[in-house]
Amino acid sequence: MSASTLSADYLVIGSGAMGMAFTDVLMTETHATVLMIDRHHRPGGHWNDAYPYVRLHQPSAFYGVNSKPLGGDVMDRVGWNAGLYELASGAEVCAYFDQVMQRQFLPSGRVQYFPSCAYHGDGRFASIPSGREFVVRAKKVVDATYMRVSVPSTRAPAYAIAPGVRCVPLNELPRCERPASGYVIVGAGKTGMDACLWLLANGVDPDAITWIMPRDSWLLDRANIQPGDFFAQSLLGGAKQMEAIAGATSVADLFARVNACGQLLRLDEAVEPTMYRCATVTAAELEQLRRIRRVVRRGRVQGIAANEIVFEQGALPSDPHKLYVDCSADALERRPGVPVFDADRITLQTVRSCQQVFSAAFIAHVEAAYAGVAQKNALCTVVPHPNAALDFLRATLANALNDVHWSQDAELTSWIASARLNLFGPRPAALASDPRMLDALQRFAGSLPQAIANLQRLLATPSPTP
Repeated sequence: MSASTLSADYLVIGSGAMGMAFTDVLMTETHATVLMIDRHHRPGGHWNDAYPYVRLHQPSAFYGVNSKPLGGDVMDRVGWNAGLYELASGAEVCAYFDQVMQRQFLPSGRVQYFPSCAYHGDGRFASIPSGREFVVRAKKVVDATYMRVSVPSTRAPAYAIAPGVRCVPLNELPRCERPASGYVIVGAGKTGMDACLWLLANGVDPDAITWIMPRDSWLLDRANIQPGDFFAQSLLGGAKQMEAIAGATSVADLFARVNACGQLLRLDEAVEPTMYRCATVTAAELEQLRRIRRVVRRGRVQGIAANEIVFEQGALPSDPHKLYVDCSADALERRPGVPVFDADRITLQTVRSCQQVFSAAFIAHVEAAYAGVAQKNALCTVVPHPNAALDFLRATLANALNDVHWSQDAELTSWIASARLNLFGPRPAALASDPRMLDALQRFAGSLPQAIANLQRLLATPSPTP
């Protein structure tokens, strides 16, 4: 069977959050045609594989595509996020992206969409159910899969599991038909925290939970990342962080200062974190997580046998009757940065740390509004996903340098200020003359040059802090 030939201005590989955010701005700001393909049966990427109780870790107001709000712009009244803006569930996110595709993209007549398809390179792809093959003639190819987001349900654990040991991805927790004798959570990142919080919310005794934590993490306080009336408070938090960084005398002192001003949190005040992955928590969630006293810090799991768990640093007795919950997938893999624009290829990456959808929308605007690969790449300096604690410094510096560069372009500054996906974008008109905001802006601007210089100095001669 010969391959069917298709054409479009842009071939977008992947209809996850970044692919959708990029295409949305391209549709809004150009007259281009787009062909999107994805292995999943509907838009949303990894959200289609996520655990059923997953929620955003940031307000819905900052997620999705630029042209369409996600959620109802309301605050949660119950639960551990009460008093803060809503966090969309995984089901809501998938339904939202499907609506964007079905009600905006496809009716435009400018988007062709091929779900359940495997891309083979060079513009060739095939339907997974039928095997039908296609070849696309496109002016540019957009790789929206480079970030390689993975979740535990889509890959096997990286450690050995002995026969008879029950180890499941956290997706399986709601499907358990009877209590386990205990739960062992493997992984300290966002998924590990979510698994622990789900168990606690469902009445599991904290002493029945063992939390294997290869690395402690610096965490972000979600109260400092809020839209609407919280804008002045969030901006003030950013100003305090810049002042703390500007005054730091060492890497350790920097973390102590940023921790003291409430911008970074940690699970155990007696343990210095060595990881930073942009995970957010509320004060209530942190209080719940601290109820878990059985925390094992022996490095990564190497294997789970019937009678012991083997770690990088020794072993501990195990119980084969406990339920082991794998939360160790590297959802935000740290990948090497490559040029975003390279001839007829665009590789979507983050240009603001841990703000994937804003980054994709920003890249699309740069593609639409600017000419020349060199100029576009100068505006789209990649900020790789953080991993180690020291990456907090690297990401903060890269973000600051990008913001300074962008601020020199009046048109770009205006676009950023109006972008819904921008954390510090549209704000309530009442805040325009709010003394708190004016003070925060002055403090932020006043400390920024010294903070940048200090970050550059500390990163040039880092302390032993990882």
